[in-house]
Amino acid sequence: MPEVTTTSEAGYSAENEVRDFSVTIDATGEDAPDTLETLLAAYGSCYVPALRVGGEQRGAGDLGKIEIDVSGDLNDDDKLDAVAFDIKWEAETDDETAQDVIDRAFELCKVHDAVKESLHAETTVETGAF
Repeated sequence: MPEVTTTSEAGYSAENEVRDFSVTIDATGEDAPDTLETLLAAYGSCYVPALRVGGEQRGAGDLGKIEIDVSGDLNDDDKLDAVAFDIKWEAETDDETAQDVIDRAFELCKVHDAVKESLHAETTVETGAF
């Protein structure tokens, strides 16, 4: 079971102990990435290995280099309203296979599973990109 200890001595910045790692998150974004940036980074970081496994499982093989530009849209209350992934990977794949890989990666991604359904990331993909 994942465990994180979050500590804040003062202000809006928090130190997070994750196993033997320390990650600073600052709600204001002044001293470290803010909470939503961190969530988007976790989403993209989880989706990368899911794409790799999805590529192997859906006949695309090794996707090679992968790059995801993760963006989020905020609503009027400055809360995350939408997420988008612009994905590039090195391997050449046809559109149908690419979509199969993307769909399978969403099934595998633990962060995707943890966020509300309305935040399902809209995706674009550029294969053969590198």
